[in-house]
Amino acid sequence: MSNTKKIALMSTLVLLLAVTAVFNFVLAGTRTAEAAGGDNTTANYFTSFRSERTITRSEEFVQIDSVISAYAKDSAEYLEAVSMKQKMVGIMENELVIETMIKSIGFSDAVVVIGSDSGSCNVFINSDELNYDSALKIYTMLKKETGVVSGNVIIMPVYAES
Repeated sequence: MSNTKKIALMSTLVLLLAVTAVFNFVLAGTRTAEAAGGDNTTANYFTSFRSERTITRSEEFVQIDSVISAYAKDSAEYLEAVSMKQKMVGIMENELVIETMIKSIGFSDAVVVIGSDSGSCNVFINSDELNYDSALKIYTMLKKETGVVSGNVIIMPVYAES
């Protein structure tokens, strides 16, 4: 290839790179303006938390499924992966039940995260404040549903307008 063709090719690539950078800047600015103009960006805290949790868990399930498919059914790795998957499904069911129960006592939204190995439980509720009675109701539900001990529970209000 001649030097002239190389220079023309490199110039074209640099021009395309510059155009891409400008489009990226313009589109990012547009999305930021849309987000700033939205009514409930803070209300999306719970929605974005759930979607991030779902994405993370989906990736974990893919990894577990790859282990399940890679080993023989009677191997220790296969049995451990199946057990881990069943435990994760149980945790997800408990989180959903507890979130629904918290909503039933009067909170507009809640997110519950149960630790798989640590026996911990974190609860984020949509409220500007948390009184003793509400915290006790939530803790009693957690204790009944999961058996978690009080030192491993965090209940935190996160005010997000709905």
